[in-house]
Amino acid sequence: MKYQKAHKQLDERDKLRKFRELDDAFAQALKQLEEPGNHFDIPTGPPVRSLADLEEQERKSQAQERERLFGERLKALCKEYGYSAKAVKGLVELLVHHGRWDLETTPVVTLSGSDRPAG
Repeated sequence: MKYQKAHKQLDERDKLRKFRELDDAFAQALKQLEEPGNHFDIPTGPPVRSLADLEEQERKSQAQERERLFGERLKALCKEYGYSAKAVKGLVELLVHHGRWDLETTPVVTLSGSDRPAG
């Protein structure tokens, strides 16, 4: 039992010594980094973006997705009803002229119960 106790104390001392060595090495590295003439090439990650930037990117992404869905749905309807792009353009111009459609916004595509794909 005495041998195990002595061995345990040596392990604790060894761990403490290693920790002090590591701490000293870390402190020395920090001092070297703070020196004005150091030439360390420390990689930094990509710039941190603000929450507002992330939210703006998300809004743009959602707007693009809405536009994509609207375009797909419009093409499908044109094909289904046999309308040409010229006829659809005329309809859109008419809606814009009468204030029923703002060109700056993409209509949100919602599928009614009968339009939803089976599955």
